[in-house]
Amino acid sequence: MSLVSDLKLADGRVIQFPAVMGVLNVTPDSFSDGGQYLEADRAVDHALAMEAAGADVIDVGGESSRPIGAVEVPVEVELARVTVVLERLGKQLKVPISIDTRRAEVARVALESGAAIINDITALEHDPEMAPLAARTKCAVVLMHMRGGPADHIKFARYDDVVREVAEYLAARAGFAFAAGIARSRIILDPGLGFAKNAQHNLRLLAALPGLCALGYPVLVGASRKTFVARIAVGTAAGATEQELEFGTAAANALAVAAGASMVRVHDVGAGVAAVRMAAAMTGRDQRFRHA
Repeated sequence: MSLVSDLKLADGRVIQFPAVMGVLNVTPDSFSDGGQYLEADRAVDHALAMEAAGADVIDVGGESSRPIGAVEVPVEVELARVTVVLERLGKQLKVPISIDTRRAEVARVALESGAAIINDITALEHDPEMAPLAARTKCAVVLMHMRGGPADHIKFARYDDVVREVAEYLAARAGFAFAAGIARSRIILDPGLGFAKNAQHNLRLLAALPGLCALGYPVLVGASRKTFVARIAVGTAAGATEQELEFGTAAANALAVAAGASMVRVHDVGAGVAAVRMAAAMTGRDQRFRHA
């Protein structure tokens, strides 16, 4: 299987795959780091630290979509959380910024501040203005599989064949994006681990990554600190330490890259970078080690 080697952004920058996307949640209620980076100075400092640790992309989000207890917020609240942070990061970060939003108004503000990627958990379905915006600005898009919304998606974790259904959905949404004018070369697919999926669904999708990659698009995997990682790595979702979650996530990320994933979305950038670089070198996907 031939894997996509890089992502060329509209501003000329190139993200070499496999890559690491660092998570920056400027929310009070995200499942892992809610409330830690609501204050703009702390958020900016954390983004710069993730860049220094090797992150290839910084993904900024202002609305939680955690499996249980997420609250949908008005667009004005989401904008208030992200606008100042995006403006400052656009002037300071060297790596590209991704905006994690399902709303075109938020995405527009982010793109005007220098963001180059829209990471939409609804795969451009929530807001009819999102696809035209992405096409017009020539930004890259991440299209994720999910059922339901941020507040209730866990109720929809029922499938006859999770791999087939997710693959069909992602292929259809990629087709929609292309028809809307978004270049095929700027489309990334995300199977949406933990979004309307239980632990077994997540494991099946991870095992099926070669098939998902065969759709012909880069695939992003977001396993970081999720409940299924804690349950498997520690034996329980409750009481897992930061280190245990980091180790479990690193294992999932390394295996995902070995199976063909082009990008992993992580909270612990240092561990993510180490896992990705080892997996890339061992599978011949890291150009630096092909002739070492």
